[in-house]
Amino acid sequence: PFFVNRGGLPVDEPTWERMWRHVGRIHPEGERVAQRIRGAADLPKIPIPSVPAFQPSAPIPERLEAVQRYIRELQYNHTGTQFFEIKKSRPLTGLMDLAKEMTKEALPIKCLEAVILGIYLTNNMTALDRFPISFKTHFSGNYFRHIVLGVNFGGRYGALGISRREELMYKAPVFRTLSELIFDFEEAYRRCWHTLKKVKLGHCVSHDPHSVEQIEWKHSILDLDKLTREDFRKELERHARDMRLKIGKGTGPPSPTKDRKKDVSSPQRGQASPHRRNSRGDRRPSGEKKPADSKAMPDLNGYQIRV
Repeated sequence: PFFVNRGGLPVDEPTWERMWRHVGRIHPEGERVAQRIRGAADLPKIPIPSVPAFQPSAPIPERLEAVQRYIRELQYNHTGTQFFEIKKSRPLTGLMDLAKEMTKEALPIKCLEAVILGIYLTNNMTALDRFPISFKTHFSGNYFRHIVLGVNFGGRYGALGISRREELMYKAPVFRTLSELIFDFEEAYRRCWHTLKKVKLGHCVSHDPHSVEQIEWKHSILDLDKLTREDFRKELERHARDMRLKIGKGTGPPSPTKDRKKDVSSPQRGQASPHRRNSRGDRRPSGEKKPADSKAMPDLNGYQIRV
């Protein structure tokens, strides 16, 4: 026999007993309270946020606001328990399946889960570029990490995400440059008495939910202790330029489901660095075929080509 918790997830009976014993150590009446709650029939239903649906004519900024409202309605997970296990090395298609599960369970989430959910909910916005932005900060002798989903629409930058702090999540796409966006986050951290130490920037994420490519989480790693203010700004703009060039050349994350079926069983082969991908392209362009070896060619006489 099993029971179901708030999120609709099955939990076996021994697990509930262990939970009760833990609660009993903290609260003398904990087990009795838990049984009383489980047996109550008049408890109000917990509202489940609705996944945003968009009209085809709805502008992108309006859609981004709706996505952010949905992420906010799920609420930040303060429980200390991670409800969804996210492995950054998983292919994009696996992470999108996990995002579907998030929408069904409607449980509270943390920043990394919000990024995956943001990618999933903006996949149909092909005019929108999405890329991960990670922050490492220092406060009161400890280091803290946070991540948001950077967006670029019409040359304006913004962000989607969730945080304990209102100013460290959503940013409307109004910033003219990537450096303006990052400096705004840095100022928000400063108001929280945090010192920004590192910024990690990824490349644009494919809009193909069935892609077996992995998300490139840290194409550029910027250490603020080793960079002057001007060098920091230049590195941010260099990364923005690299993303534009990659998109302009059509070399963004492809959909290997058709062109790279051999890699489906081993998605990690697609996790090469940009330099390695470029070097392979230099050695043999995609439209150039390797000369055929006459000895290796089979004798096709007597065979028919089946169409």
